[in-house]
Amino acid sequence: MGEEVDSVGHRVSVAAPLTFTIVITFQLLSGWLERLKKRGSTNATVIQLRGEIKQLLKEASSLSQPSTFAQAAKLRRLAAAKEKELANYQESHSKEMKMSYDLYLKVLFLFKVLTYFVLICWFWRVPVATISQRLVQPFGKLLSWRTGGTLNNHVMVGIIPWLILSTRVSKFVCRLLK
Repeated sequence: MGEEVDSVGHRVSVAAPLTFTIVITFQLLSGWLERLKKRGSTNATVIQLRGEIKQLLKEASSLSQPSTFAQAAKLRRLAAAKEKELANYQESHSKEMKMSYDLYLKVLFLFKVLTYFVLICWFWRVPVATISQRLVQPFGKLLSWRTGGTLNNHVMVGIIPWLILSTRVSKFVCRLLK
C-alpha cells in the first residue's frame, strides 16, 4: 500500500513539468514553422537570376552614347524579361513552399491533438500537480475539476485545466522569445 502511494506521488511530481514541456515544444515547433512559411527561402536559381538582372542593368547604364542606344535598350528589355521570369519562378516556388508548410502544420496539429488526448486519458481523475489552496483561492474548484478537490489544504490540479494553463503560458513565453 505504501509503495502505491509513492508511485502515484512520483507520477504527480513528474506529470506537470512533462506536460508543460510537451505543450511548449508544440508551441515552439508551430511558431518556427509559421516563421519559415512567412519568410520563404532563397535558392541558387533566385540568386543567379538577380545577379544576371543586376549585370544586364549595369551594362545597359554604361552604354549611354547615342550610337549604343539600341544595344542598351535591348539589354534593358532582356533585364525586364529576366525580372518577369524571376517573378514567375518566385510565385510558383512560394505556392509550393506554402503548401508544404501547410501540410507540416496540419500534421503537427494532428499530432498535438493526439498527444493531448493521450495525456487526458492517462491523467484522467489523477491530479497532475498540487498547489496551496491560498494561492488559488477563488479558482480552486475550477483547477481541481475531475480530480477530487482539495487534500490537506492543497488543490489537486486536473489535466484539462493544466493543459489550458500550460498552453496559455507557453504562448506567452513564445511571444517573449520572438
